[in-house]
Amino acid sequence: MKSPQNMYIKSIVLAVMMATSSIVYADNPVATSGKPVTEQLVDTMTKLAGGPHEGYRANHAKGIVVQGEFTPAKTAASLSKAIHLQTTKSPVIVRFSNATGVPTIPDADGNAFPKGIAIRFMLPDDTSTDIVSISTNGFPAATPEDFLGLLNAIAASGPEAAKPSPVEQFLSTHPAAVKFVKMPKPAPVSFATETFYGVNAFKFTNAKGKVQYARYRITPVKGTQFLTAAQTAKATPNYLMDELPIRLAKKPVQFKLTAQLAGKNDNVNDATAVWPEKRKQILLGTLTLKTIDPDGVKFEKANMFNPLSLVDGIEASEDPILLARPAAYAVSYGRRLGK
Repeated sequence: MKSPQNMYIKSIVLAVMMATSSIVYADNPVATSGKPVTEQLVDTMTKLAGGPHEGYRANHAKGIVVQGEFTPAKTAASLSKAIHLQTTKSPVIVRFSNATGVPTIPDADGNAFPKGIAIRFMLPDDTSTDIVSISTNGFPAATPEDFLGLLNAIAASGPEAAKPSPVEQFLSTHPAAVKFVKMPKPAPVSFATETFYGVNAFKFTNAKGKVQYARYRITPVKGTQFLTAAQTAKATPNYLMDELPIRLAKKPVQFKLTAQLAGKNDNVNDATAVWPEKRKQILLGTLTLKTIDPDGVKFEKANMFNPLSLVDGIEASEDPILLARPAAYAVSYGRRLGK
C-alpha cells in the first residue's frame, strides 16, 4: 500500500504541473540570495522538470500552435470597449500546451495537467492583446510567495525527507493547495474538447464607463469530451499533438469565449477563490481555429504570451499571481533565447 506521504507528494506534484519522472530532489532546492520571487519560481520549476531544457519554456514546454479568427458577439460591447470586442473580426494565434517544463512529457500523463491555452488577438493597429488560461478552475496559491513555498516544499520532499515532509507541512496550512489537488483532471479527447478557465480576474469598462470584474472562460462549441481510463492508459505519447492537425484538416474548431461576472462579494484578487457557477456569463465571441501554424515551432520559441498585454477597456485586477506572471514569463523567455 502506498504511504500517505507518497500519495500526497504525487498529488501535489500533479497539481503544480511537475513531471514525477523528472523531479530532482535537493536539501536546498533554491538559493534565494537576492533573487526576485519570480526568478526563483522559474529556477525551481526548471529543477523539478530535470532541466534546463534548452530552447523550451520552464512550464508548458510542450505545445502546438494554430491560427484562426475571433468574431465578437453583440453582447461583448456591453462589458468592454476593447477594440477586439466590438464589430470587427480579429486574426488569432493560439497555443495549446501540456503542463511541466518537460518537452517530451506524454500528453495523457497525469503530470501534464492542467492543459494550457494562450490566445493572441492581432489588432488593426499592428499591436496585440493576449489571454492565458488553464484547464482547471482555480489555482493552488494566492500569492507568488505561497506558490514558491509549495514548489520548494515539493523539491525538499524526497524519499529521505524526515516526516512530516515539507510538502505535508505545507499542505497542513494551505487548504487551497489541497482543494486544487482534488480537482478532477481527466485526459481530453482533443485540445478541441477541453474547457479552459481564466483563474485571474480583470477589470472591464464599457463605452458608458460601467465597470465590471470578470474572468475568462473558453468552452468548446461541441462540448467537452474526455478519454476513459482504459483509453488514457493506451494513449500514445503525442496523441493530442497528432490529433489536432488531423481534426483541423477536416473542418475548423470553435470555442465560445465568455466572461464570468464577479458577484458583489466575490474575491477578484485571489486566484484560489472559485466563483459560484450561478454567476452570470456574458458571451464575448467565438474563436474559430482553422489551421496549424506552419511556423509554429519558430513562433512559440520567439514569442512570449503576456496576460498583462492589455488594451483600453480591460485592466488588470490587483491579483498578485496575475501581476507576477509576466515577470516570471520574461525570465523563462530570456533563458530559452539564451539571454
